[in-house]
Amino acid sequence: MSINFSGISNQTILGKILRFPLQFIPATTVMPILQGKLKGKKWIIKSGQHGAWLGSYEYEKQIIFQQIIKEGSIIYDLGSNSGFHTILASVLVGSQGKVVAFEPHPQNLHYLKQHLQLNHLENVIVIDKAVSDSSGVIQFDGSGFTGHISSQGELQVKTVSLDELIDTKQIPPPSFLKIDIEGAEMLALSGAKSMLSKIHPTILLATHGTEVHEQCCQFLNSLGYTLETIYGEDIQNSNEIIAYFNG
Repeated sequence: MSINFSGISNQTILGKILRFPLQFIPATTVMPILQGKLKGKKWIIKSGQHGAWLGSYEYEKQIIFQQIIKEGSIIYDLGSNSGFHTILASVLVGSQGKVVAFEPHPQNLHYLKQHLQLNHLENVIVIDKAVSDSSGVIQFDGSGFTGHISSQGELQVKTVSLDELIDTKQIPPPSFLKIDIEGAEMLALSGAKSMLSKIHPTILLATHGTEVHEQCCQFLNSLGYTLETIYGEDIQNSNEIIAYFNG
C-alpha cells in the first residue's frame, strides 16, 4: 500500500517535519523511486518535486493510470514535463505498448530523455513540440515546470496537431490521453477533433482557467463524451476531468 506523502500539507507540523530533511539532498542526486508501481525506477531530484521519487506525485492520477491503462495500449502524454507519468505509462503498457510523450521545453526535454535512458525504457516516442490546433511556431513563456504558450514569451517552440501526426502515420492512434498543458487544452483538442470523433480515447484532462474549462467541457460533450471529476466536485468547480466516450 503506497503512502500519499504529497497529500500531507506543508502547513501542518507533520508536513514540516517530513519535508525538513529533503532540503539536504543534493539537487543532482539520482534517487530510486520509493514506492508504488514505479518502485526502484530512477529519478533525478532537481527535475521535479520530491513527491516524484517519494512515489506520491499526483497520487490520484497515478491510481487512475493504473485503473485505465492496459498492457499493449497506446498512450499520449501531452505535457510530459520531466516524465513521471510518461514513465508510469511506459511500465503499464509494457513491451507491446507505446507511449508518445509531447514536451516542448528544453529543460524538461533534457530530464525526460535522461529518465528514459536511466530506466532503460524503449517503448517511448518523444516529440519535442507543443500540441496545438496546427503546425507552426509559437512563443513560449515560463520555467520548465510552468511553461505555457504566451505572446510575451521569449522562447520559440514548434507546434503540431494530433490529427496531422496520425493522418500522416507518424504515430499510431491512442487509447488514452493525458493532457496537462497549462492553458492550451482547447487548442490541442481542436487539433485532434477528427481522431476524437473516430477513435474515442479516454482522456485525463487538466484545465487551466474558467473559460478554457468551459470550452473543453462543451467540446467534449458535443463529441459524445461523459465527464467526471477526479476529486468528486461538480464539473464546473473542478479542473481535473476524466472524459469517457459514451456514444
